[in-house]
Amino acid sequence: MENILIPEIQRVAELRADQSVVCLMGGEKLPDILNLSEIEAAYIRKRLFEKDEFIFINSYNKFTYFIRIRDGISESYRKEELRKTAYNINKHISGNYPSDLVITGVDAFAGAIEAFAEGLILSLYSFDKYKTGAKDRNNKKHPRRVLLHGNIPDASLIWLATNLESVYLIRNLINEPVNFLNASTLANEIKQMSQYSGFSVEVLNKRKIEALKMGGLLAVNKGSVDPPVFCILEWKPENCTNKKPVVLVGKGVVYDTGGLNIKTGDYMNHMKVDMAGAAVVAGIFYTMAKLSVPLHIIGLIPSTDNRPGGNAYTQGDILTMYNGMSVEVVNTDAEGRLILADAISYASNFKPGLIIDIATLTGSAAMTFGNQAIAVMGNADREYFEILKESGNEVFERIAELPFWDEYGESLKSDVADLKNLGSKEAGAITAGKFLEKFTKFPLIHMDVAGTAMLKKDDYYRIKEGPGSGLRILTTFLKKLAENNTLR
Repeated sequence: MENILIPEIQRVAELRADQSVVCLMGGEKLPDILNLSEIEAAYIRKRLFEKDEFIFINSYNKFTYFIRIRDGISESYRKEELRKTAYNINKHISGNYPSDLVITGVDAFAGAIEAFAEGLILSLYSFDKYKTGAKDRNNKKHPRRVLLHGNIPDASLIWLATNLESVYLIRNLINEPVNFLNASTLANEIKQMSQYSGFSVEVLNKRKIEALKMGGLLAVNKGSVDPPVFCILEWKPENCTNKKPVVLVGKGVVYDTGGLNIKTGDYMNHMKVDMAGAAVVAGIFYTMAKLSVPLHIIGLIPSTDNRPGGNAYTQGDILTMYNGMSVEVVNTDAEGRLILADAISYASNFKPGLIIDIATLTGSAAMTFGNQAIAVMGNADREYFEILKESGNEVFERIAELPFWDEYGESLKSDVADLKNLGSKEAGAITAGKFLEKFTKFPLIHMDVAGTAMLKKDDYYRIKEGPGSGLRILTTFLKKLAENNTLR
């Protein structure tokens, strides 16, 4: 597990005169603690409260930013504006950070300081592992400490710091090229994350996968020279509030060429990101275990690459899946649902109260919602969808729910098998979800992050270098389940 180069996040009671400061302004009152001159105060009032989103005062040995918090919008949007402003300020500073940066507020709403800090630290991430001398440059470019000044609850501070650390960790995984991060290496990285946080991991090798007759995972792996793995993660504290576990399933395709239905043009360019769902599941366990969240969760990560070499599986192949169902392969680029189906049916062994899978699954989801929403569907109780929606709004990883009517599954019928692995061209994201539903009788929520996890350019602090979409919403969701004892 590489050094993640994340700044320390601490609370500070007092400000020093030489410290650089970001001040969030909830009104026109100026902060006494900064000892502003009359000229500075007049400049701030004229610029900040008339037209500018933020202003910058450059002193000899420090800088000071003043940011206006906009009224008349929901708290969710106000927090998101602060995260985006943090990204803009990061671009403005362009690597001239001091070693310490203080974030404070005047008449700012509860959570404003944490939201700005979150946006800033997420904006600071860069994947420079393979650039010569990058570590030394980053130590100069980034603040070593982000200091929060104000009434910040201990729980909020610890949650923020741990969740951001998890995002950095999974961004590192997502950005690793497949010549480093094959399926076995991904399993090793997850083991290291478990050692740092406390959850358990069991890694099933190819022989054990064969013994379990996971026909989907084995078929996708047939064109690769690297063996598949199946990782089973568990966090079960003594004080967990749920009797039935939540099972999280993450797609772990470390590189997707499309197989014999090979991708063309630029469609293969970002396919190292096709294991983002697996990375998110690992990051969730890191946060939950490190913070001892009292919820029993199990994670299942099937992992392989999808290549056209060797004895690669083909159109027309008929696979026998883990649960005994037969699947006709009509497109080898619909591989993610095959490995997920094995994992989702395996989840039945744990008699879960809820199964959630997360995957970069379909271009249809990306075309429908772009990078603004996670496509969500399923047959779980409405209460879970409402909590998931609330959690998404809090962290601005918003969900957009798609219908899940049985009629959408009609196009998955096969003449020669129980199912086809691809339905009609229309409603592709939904038919993919309906395919997965066939492999469990337990409540399921399917999250397709193809539009939010594969970015071609920065979406503010959701930077193009593998933003880690899905982690913050799901850790928030699971924390709410634990706190409210919601899980049946």
